[in-house]
Amino acid sequence: MAKEPQSIRVVIYDQEYFMRGDLNEEYIQKLARYLDTKMRSIAERTRTVDTVRVAILAALNVVDEYHQLKARHEEVTEHLDQKVGEYSAALDQILKDAM
Repeated sequence: MAKEPQSIRVVIYDQEYFMRGDLNEEYIQKLARYLDTKMRSIAERTRTVDTVRVAILAALNVVDEYHQLKARHEEVTEHLDQKVGEYSAALDQILKDAM
């Protein structure tokens, strides 16, 4: 019999939400704190009191962070793939010369 996912209470921007899922409660709380911090920072900088507007701006901020990290990850992965190819070719040449 499958275990029912537990309900996890989080508070984001003074609003209470109950989350269900298989993720670790500590991780969910960490995500909620991160989003709460983003929203409060945006509200303070923009002096916006509209919660929906603050949430949309926070979402755009988080998506921007995600895409910047994704681009950086792809750049590093491409660089590593290039280096692996170079080292592989060099090793093949060394082994060829040794024979």
